[in-house]
Amino acid sequence: MNYVVIGSGAAGIAAVEGIRRIDPSGKIHLISDEPEGYYSRPGLAYFLTGELVERQLYPFTEADFQRLDVERVGERVLRLHPESHKIELQNGEAIPYNRLLVATGARAATLNLPGSDALGVVKLDNILDARIIIKIARKARRAIVVGGGITALEIVEGLVARKVKVHYFLRGDRYWSNVLDETESRVVENRLQEEGVKIHYHTELAEILTKRGRVAAVRTRDGHEIKSDMVAVAVGIRPHKELAADCGIQTDRGIIVNERLQTSEPDIYAAGDVAQVYDPVSGSYVLDSLWGLARNQGTVAGLNMAGENHTYRKPVPFNVTRLANLTTTIIGTVGKGVDKDLVGIARGDSETWRQLPEAIAAQSDFDVNRLRVLVGQHTLVGAVVMGDQTLSRPLQHLVARKVDITAYREGLLQPGAPIGDLVADMWTSCQKS
Repeated sequence: MNYVVIGSGAAGIAAVEGIRRIDPSGKIHLISDEPEGYYSRPGLAYFLTGELVERQLYPFTEADFQRLDVERVGERVLRLHPESHKIELQNGEAIPYNRLLVATGARAATLNLPGSDALGVVKLDNILDARIIIKIARKARRAIVVGGGITALEIVEGLVARKVKVHYFLRGDRYWSNVLDETESRVVENRLQEEGVKIHYHTELAEILTKRGRVAAVRTRDGHEIKSDMVAVAVGIRPHKELAADCGIQTDRGIIVNERLQTSEPDIYAAGDVAQVYDPVSGSYVLDSLWGLARNQGTVAGLNMAGENHTYRKPVPFNVTRLANLTTTIIGTVGKGVDKDLVGIARGDSETWRQLPEAIAAQSDFDVNRLRVLVGQHTLVGAVVMGDQTLSRPLQHLVARKVDITAYREGLLQPGAPIGDLVADMWTSCQKS
């Protein structure tokens, strides 16, 4: 059996591992033009702040690849040929396959503005981008960061850690308003401001001003000019779906896949940021860009490519991240509804969080230890845990398993209810049953 996996990220590597669990002897080609191979995308935030050195971003050693008995090919794929079961590489080589996985990920969206191609305009797509940001930050005094999600904040915190004065542009009136509630947004903003970050609300870029081809300043849509040595853009992502679209495979915003992660070509699978998977909760096909979900999808795809028959069930979103140096866990559905004006989706985001639930938000907060749960008629549908993470795993279980909380619902909705204590009681009761 010949397997081809395009993409060496979380989904691609998980697929190779899945294949090897079932088929120890099949030929596997792992193809990627990513020069750095397999590394931890979530770890880039800590690399930017200096908390991790670069070698710590690589979870695989050469021995791990040898153990998987995979042939790595550092080439760009030009096109797929489903009718002849071959892929065509940029160097002219054709590689045959019996089963193919497209795990090409996504790229950062860009701004189409005057000056956007200047030296000093950066993004955070990969480790090469992180190196560029660190290099420019060594000499930069001021930076502009544009974007309202996790990646933008990663860049802000990385620059602050490197003593760069940051001007942070938010298009709306608060940070990540489609996922966080106002109190949570303000917690993040206040912590940033304490670190010296200047937040500009209702602000959008109109032009990047240059001097000798380098960033010198920016002009906003309302006419203000701010001097800057760097402009960092984090306004969403675009799945790399072109290979599939060009050969007639069904695509939408990403590559449409069924519950086995198959595309409209049965021998071609897709997983990770590029895959648009069915969400039974919303009844629609959605994009996720979470590391854990990419690995889950890759594993299921790999097992199925090797002859198994596994169904990918989109789990309740569960993401542990850091917002303004505050550990934050986001579980299930917590947002106020989909923001139609978003460009793509923020990296580290799940569209499920933004579906408007038929639920009541009950919340409890003290300083920066904050817990918010969303209470449905019979279950908890989501939660945000900021600071103390004691209840994050119990809440994940309660939400994911749709545990009946009818007996606790009235207590949860009482003014001043001890939310944390009630969640702990629910978890204890659940463990006993």
